[in-house]
Amino acid sequence: MEATLITVVVLAILVLFVISRTAIVVPQQSAFVVERLGRYSGTLQAGFHILLPFVDVIRYKHSLKEQAVDIPAQVCITRDNVQVGVDGVLYLKVLNPERASYGIADYMFGISQLAQTTLRSEVGKIDLDKTFEERTNINQSVVSELDKASEPWGVKVLRYEIKNITPPADVLAAMEKQMRAEREKRAVILTSEGNRDAAINTAEGEKQQVIKASEARKQQQINEAEGQAAAIREVANATAEGIRRVAEAIKLEGGSEAVQLRVAEQYITQFGQITAASDSTIVLPANLTDIGSMIAMSMKLLEKK
Repeated sequence: MEATLITVVVLAILVLFVISRTAIVVPQQSAFVVERLGRYSGTLQAGFHILLPFVDVIRYKHSLKEQAVDIPAQVCITRDNVQVGVDGVLYLKVLNPERASYGIADYMFGISQLAQTTLRSEVGKIDLDKTFEERTNINQSVVSELDKASEPWGVKVLRYEIKNITPPADVLAAMEKQMRAEREKRAVILTSEGNRDAAINTAEGEKQQVIKASEARKQQQINEAEGQAAAIREVANATAEGIRRVAEAIKLEGGSEAVQLRVAEQYITQFGQITAASDSTIVLPANLTDIGSMIAMSMKLLEKK
């Protein structure tokens, strides 16, 4: 009885062992590589699978998720012979579990080493001043080279990102001085450009002021000339009108006698002013005191006109 119980227990253990070796559940986003008698048999995807006991063996297990691989910091030499420390992170994904199992012994190690060597090569093509601004181009170049190399391994390199670029302390100090000098240079340039623009604006304002003042003087002179011309025309018109009225008045009855009286008054007045204002000897015509003859002469002139 006791021997029978031991046999049953052994058989139960053997059955459980066989079931554990034959019944396999593959998790989601995973792939198991199966070998049958030492040779590749197939790849198990997510789900429940039954293997042949003692014949099929799960040799490799791969995750099909995107994986992030840290690339250790290393010293790279730029084209201008400056040593900089560079580290990064690499993103990859297994696309073909069979190739990832048999194409290379350790694809993680291989891709990590290849990323470091490719990064040193790319950094060596550029100067230190351009390492920061060329970071995107460096990342793309590393991904392109790694993707070509990892294709036979069944691995897809998705992207590479540089985390830090660390120049030596003395180079950092020199770069800081250079940046400070550049900032001071830009400040001086901006100040000089501001002064230049201010001077140009001031000169332009003075120019416009002079132009406006000259235009105002020009307009003033034009207005004054027009006013003087208008005044002269008015005076001429008034004089002509006065002469015309005098001429018309002379033709009326008694006009001639009024003219003679007016001429006599004017003659006497002007003659008195001449004799009173002059202290020196004056030579006068002999008939200057003959008022009648002078009036007669004036009337003859008027009749001729």
